Parts: sequence; C-alpha cells; structure tokens
Amino acid sequence: MALANMIDILKKADEGNYAVGAFNVANMEMIMGAIKAAEDLSSPIIIQVAEGRLEYSPLDLIGPMMIAAAKKAKVDVVVNLDHGSKMENIKKALELGFTSVMIDGSKLPLEKNIELTKNVIEEANKYGVPVEAEVGRVGGSEDSSKAVSILYTDIEDAKKFVKETNVSTLAVAIGNAHGIYQGEPNLNFEVLENINEEIEIPLVLHGGSGITEEDFRKCARTGIRKINIATSTFNSVNNEAKNLYKEDIDTNYFKLNSAQIKGAYDNVYKYIKIFGSENKA
Repeated sequence: MALANMIDILKKADEGNYAVGAFNVANMEMIMGAIKAAEDLSSPIIIQVAEGRLEYSPLDLIGPMMIAAAKKAKVDVVVNLDHGSKMENIKKALELGFTSVMIDGSKLPLEKNIELTKNVIEEANKYGVPVEAEVGRVGGSEDSSKAVSILYTDIEDAKKFVKETNVSTLAVAIGNAHGIYQGEPNLNFEVLENINEEIEIPLVLHGGSGITEEDFRKCARTGIRKINIATSTFNSVNNEAKNLYKEDIDTNYFKLNSAQIKGAYDNVYKYIKIFGSENKA
C-alpha cells in the first residue's frame, strides 16, 4: 500500500466494477482529511491538484506534501496532476514523483489534441507514469474562470484518439460539468454506454460535485473508474471554517486546522461510500 500507480488501482476497480474517487486538495489539511477518510473506509484514493489552482497551491510546495502523505498512508494513494496543459508543470510533477498526470487538450482540434497527448506520453513513459487525457469537452469551469459549454464525446473521435495515442485513461463528456451545476445534472448514459462498448481503457468522469448518488452508481456500472470531486470538498472545508467562527469569533489557528481537516474528511468519506470503493484497499 502507500504511493500507488493509477493503472494498478483502476484495474482492480474494473475487476470489482466500482469507481475510485479523485479528490482535489489545496493544502495540508485537505490532504490529511482526504487520506484519513480513505484509511477509515479501507479504500484506495486519488489525491490531485489542478494546474489552474497552482497560483494558490504551488506545485513545488503542495506536491511533496501529497507524495509524503501518500507514502505514509495505510491504503493505496495515487498522486495526480489534474488538467495539466503546460509541459513545464507536467515535467515538474513527474520529477516530484507524481504517479499520474493529465494532459487536457480537449479545447483543441482532435489532431492537435492527439499530438499534444503523444508528446506528454513520451515524457511520462520515462518515469513509468500513466497519462489521462480528455476527448469532448466537459462543461463549466475547472478553475472558476469563464465557463464553457458541454461538447459530448464523439465515439469515433474517442476510438481514433485512443488508438493513435495509446493513452492510459480517458475523460469523457456525457453532460457533466465542472463547478456548481445550473439546475439538475443531466447525464447522457447512451453516450457513455456506446463509449464503454468501444473503448477498453478506464473511463474518467469530471465535474462530479452535484451528480446524484444513483447516477454515480450507474456511471460505475458503465465503465467509469475514476470520478473527480473538487468543488464540494472545497465548499465543505469552507463551511466548517465558517461554522467554527460563528461559534467562536476568537478561535485559534489549531481549531481552524482541525475544522479544515474535518471538512475534507466528511466530504471524501461520503463519496467513497457512494463510489463503492469501501473495503477495496
């Protein structure tokens, strides 16, 4: 157990027909809370930091913390760079010891996305690290910037992309969106079923915060092996801090530290149980 490779834990998830949660973290407290939840539920876990958040959580600071925490964990922990777009950040993550990286070329034309992904895979292969990519376009905004519309993953594009890049995992767009959903999420399971029938590698769902429990379970039954959760964890941490100050405006830092850990723990704990990875470590 401890620091794990993405493909190893997703292969087990595929055999067991469940999904593994990939939880974005931004500080030490979130890392601690997320891993504690996984340990208490005996679940594998993916912790990740998105390139768009590195302004707040610099990679050379948070990366070593994530890796150190993974190495000490009692369960398998994958450390992933989420939504990478710059080769310099991907190289830095690989050098630090991340065990998965994502290159997001989904806003590019398909051929450019393929070319970019192949370049990243060539670099990642030097470290024996798998690469995640995206075909189609997940809606909303991963980093709270201007939102983009959803572009469903085209099955032929996905097949061509996987064949030409030999990518390890593929994020798909089936009506999912980053951030807070405007109204009820409306996932297109026909699109997912068609992709799952044609694509043999593990599939990834981004924009998980806000999707119903039943839809999550249906995704896991239909080939989704990694589910990203970010916004709801950040909100849970924020709410715990707010509640602390409501109760005691003069509280100290160490109580704030504990509140942040609890906020991350509670949200990660909830989603691990929904995804079905409990007792799968």
